[in-house]
Amino acid sequence: MVREICQNGRMITEHALLPVIPGLEEEFEAAFSQAREIIAAMPGFISLSLSRSIESPGTYLLLVEWQTLEDHTEGFRGSPEYQQWRALLHRFYEPFPVVEHYNRVTSARPVISADSKDPA
Repeated sequence: MVREICQNGRMITEHALLPVIPGLEEEFEAAFSQAREIIAAMPGFISLSLSRSIESPGTYLLLVEWQTLEDHTEGFRGSPEYQQWRALLHRFYEPFPVVEHYNRVTSARPVISADSKDPA
């Protein structure tokens, strides 16, 4: 069960655009597969997604949900595990990514009416 202890009652989302050095995309994805196990084991971690840009295939969007800002900025970044994360991933970036944190303002899902077919 995930606790939603968050800024103003909401979890926070870490947002990073990862510019990977051209030609190293496959190697980066393999290294990230290892790195995700490190971050997923950290206190306060909720989820992550890594997406590759269609228009700029060397750019990846990393979204990580944390219970609190401090879980990321102090807990993860201050941990020995973060040094492992850095060793696996930081050599792939040029320039180095900018990381920002967000509070969700709103979200939406498709509206399913009684007349629509159940996709299941």
